[in-house]
Amino acid sequence: MTKGIDYNSVDFGIFLPITNGGWIISESEPRPDGSYLLNRAAAVIAEETGFDFIMSMAKWRGYGGTTNHWGTSLESMTMMAGLAEATSRVKVFATVHTLLYHPAVAAKMFATLDQISGGRVGMNVVSGSYAGEFRQMGTWPEHLDHDARYDLAREWMQVVKKLWTEERVNHKGEYFELIDCESNPKPLQQSPRPPIICAGQSEKGIGFTIEEGDACFIGGRDLDELAALSRRAKEMAAERGKTIKTYSMFGVLPANTQEEAEAKLKHFQDGADIEAIKGLLRSYGMDPDGRENVMQARAKNVFMNEMLVGNAEALAAQVRNIIEHTGIDGMMLTFSDYTEDVRYFGERVLPLLRKGEQ
Repeated sequence: MTKGIDYNSVDFGIFLPITNGGWIISESEPRPDGSYLLNRAAAVIAEETGFDFIMSMAKWRGYGGTTNHWGTSLESMTMMAGLAEATSRVKVFATVHTLLYHPAVAAKMFATLDQISGGRVGMNVVSGSYAGEFRQMGTWPEHLDHDARYDLAREWMQVVKKLWTEERVNHKGEYFELIDCESNPKPLQQSPRPPIICAGQSEKGIGFTIEEGDACFIGGRDLDELAALSRRAKEMAAERGKTIKTYSMFGVLPANTQEEAEAKLKHFQDGADIEAIKGLLRSYGMDPDGRENVMQARAKNVFMNEMLVGNAEALAAQVRNIIEHTGIDGMMLTFSDYTEDVRYFGERVLPLLRKGEQ
């Protein structure tokens, strides 16, 4: 085992259950209902038990099936405003789609969020997603391919940064035009600005995050692939004279014994919502290189991300192995039960990691 990692510097966060069903595509209970009350409870527990951040995605259409998986969802920025009031310490990351929000609108919304949170807000930028979400609103740009959507996002992000720092902005680009545009107040965070994260694994996507952001969410079909992606992102950043953090997402399923762990996994797999899984697989298409993306590959097995299963000691050992094998800087965690299991991880697993217990 690699020594010398300070787990106090590793970021642990919660991907909040802003949608029904969470990250397990199953009819089996428990199933997060995506309500504000559940999200508030999870955020408060995260605050109390030592997590570093909370984050919510933006979702506009689900995948059908008997569970109507992700068919019910709250809106990210307004929900996180409420959770900023409910917390006082954790970083609060809201998600914005560059295809839906004009940069001047987003700049003011995040400046408002930063004021509500007392300087704790972060921005998760999404340049494109499930096309069906946008087509239903007539906002999917059929003429823009994968790389062009990142070009739009780059210009969008540069405009937002100008609005956060300059008194008046004049901008005439390929996608946006601003004429003597004002945006006040500015974010409280001005050193240099609210943190920016983005999920992306293509060269274009990672390049965008390096140039415009601070951290990149990545995923791998196994730990070797995740390690390679993390190394590549950091190498690309170094080549450009920059640094970048890498985060990845994992599910947590606490269990006292191996038998209980296997029973919990089987419980959810037995309730697989096959039609919803098919809906997800259809919705995302293929990666630019023609392969399934990581979410598609994992969702076939009900769980939309790799599951960490076991008691506190086993979970801590799995986390150490992942961090030390891959070199990622943080983990965003999902749960089937966003109250008891979040508290279990915060109270029993995080102390084992951060106190250096082996």
